Parts: sequence; structure tokens; C-alpha cells
Amino acid sequence: MAEMNEGQRQAQVVFLSHGGGPLPLLGDPGHQAMVNFMKKLPDLLKKPEAILMISAHWEEPTATLLGAKNPPMFYDYYGFPEQTYQVQYPAPGDPQLASRLTEILRQNNIPSRIDNGRGFDHGVFIPLMLMYPKADIPVTQLSLIRGLDPAAHLALGRALRALLSENILVIGSGFSFHNQSAFFGRGGTAPDFKNDAFQDWLIETCTGSLTQQEREQRLLNWTQAPNARYCHPREEHLLPVMVCQSLADEPGKVVFDDQILGKRGVMFLWN
Repeated sequence: MAEMNEGQRQAQVVFLSHGGGPLPLLGDPGHQAMVNFMKKLPDLLKKPEAILMISAHWEEPTATLLGAKNPPMFYDYYGFPEQTYQVQYPAPGDPQLASRLTEILRQNNIPSRIDNGRGFDHGVFIPLMLMYPKADIPVTQLSLIRGLDPAAHLALGRALRALLSENILVIGSGFSFHNQSAFFGRGGTAPDFKNDAFQDWLIETCTGSLTQQEREQRLLNWTQAPNARYCHPREEHLLPVMVCQSLADEPGKVVFDDQILGKRGVMFLWN
């Protein structure tokens, strides 16, 4: 933020393409590049005091914070081996941070609430099991807002700029490409020029020589990007990057640009 000196800015913000369900834990070769990256990602970061996750897999009528002291696991996938329903990520929750965030959102005219019963979905526990396997950092989670309005999620990010002076890691957990039929349809790992054009547009938007206002305007009008609806028939996996870019209030950098499940995916870091 313009009024904040560089030395005061402590928060780190990252957007992750989290992969397909629990496949990253099963040795799936289509996830190897992603798994290798996420295991090494903490080397690029200072250890945070808390983690705030914005996962593509939680939508509520109003912005909702996970408030449990010891969140359970929420296995929000089906048809996988039994072992994938036994994995645990016993990180503590952060009810105090959740409560504070609801107040920050309300001060910015964003209705919010706390859910004390929900657990970590796979958009949370898959990346964190790879990044921080000791599960020793408190984690809370923020939902998307039902209706999937880009303007509402850009506003969420602007409200969360109050965190920039704190040693918090904010993770947007989505996927820069999320067309299920394209993942599992014919073509395998053949070049996908439509996806390439969208990924290049997203990289330019989040890292290029644009003003923050221009970045947010492009994200607001994301359906005008090349092949937007091919890459995101439904935009829930793109919205976390909007929250991250709006929150960070500066250009990011590409930290991953590789194949996931045979499709090009990208990830960004703002720090």
C-alpha cells in the first residue's frame, strides 16, 4: 500500500493451483511438478505466525470464517481409495483471528459470520500437507461469497489489506485452469493453445506493467480474457487469485508455470 513503508509490510500472499482432489498425495505423475514445488515453497517464505486460506471449495451466502479451535477434516471428494479418507492435518485453528477478520470485513461493509463446525476442505489440507507437514501453524479459512461476483471478491481483498502489516501468510487456493472435461477428455498432454492464451493473460494481469487499478479492472472483466469460459466454465477456482491480487495491492511474480494433470497451470507470490 502506498502509505506503508516497505519495512512495515510483513504479510505474504500466494495463489496456488491446488491440483485434483487427493491425487497429489497418491503419487499421481500428473501432479509431480506441483508436489515438488509445494514442498519447496516454504523456502521462498518466512515462517508465518498464522495462515489464512481462501479455498475454491467453500461458498456461503456471506463471507464466512472457520472458527473451530481444532478443525476437523472435510473430505469433499468421492471415489478415491480408502486411505484418502484417513489423512489428517491436525493444525490448530485460529478463532481469535477469525473473530478479528469478521470485524475487519464488517468495518468495510462486508457482511460476515463465523462457522464453528466446518473443517478443512481439500483446497486447504492438500497444499498445507505438502508445504507445512508438521501442522504447527494456526490456520483459518475464509469462504467465497455465493453468486461468485468478481467485484465482491475484489472488495474482500481490499478489506483484507489490514493484514499487510502482520506476519500472516494468505493463500488463495484455486486453479488457474479448471475445465474438468478438458482435464479428463481426449487429447492428453497435447498442446492446448487456448489455455496458453488465458494463462499468458493471467500472468500479464498479475505481474505485468499495469497499475493496480488496471489489474483489478481486468480481473473484474475476466470473461473478456482469451478463452475465459473454456478455462473456467465456472469461476470459483479463479476467484481466489482475485482476492489475492486485490489484497496484495502490487504486482506479483510467477513462481510456478508447469503442467498439472496435463494442463498448464500457474501460481503467483506477492511478498
